[in-house]
Amino acid sequence: MGSFSIWHWLIVLLVVVMIFGTKKLRNMGSDLGGAVKGFKDGMKDGASSDAAAPSAPAQQVTGQPANSDKSAIDVEARQKS
Repeated sequence: MGSFSIWHWLIVLLVVVMIFGTKKLRNMGSDLGGAVKGFKDGMKDGASSDAAAPSAPAQQVTGQPANSDKSAIDVEARQKS
């Protein structure tokens, strides 16, 4: 009951092919490969954006007051008495 020999794995492979068929296995393999590739690309993009984020200095907006926008309407709320 130790490790399986090559004959055990060949029998398991034959049973799997008989159950699912070669076309279904090929589709599952390509889907799995695409998922792994997408995961690796996502990890690479995440690592590069995490490395770039701390190096960018924070910018401050100066020069114009907050209410200088011409499309904004300044409204004061008054209590009705």
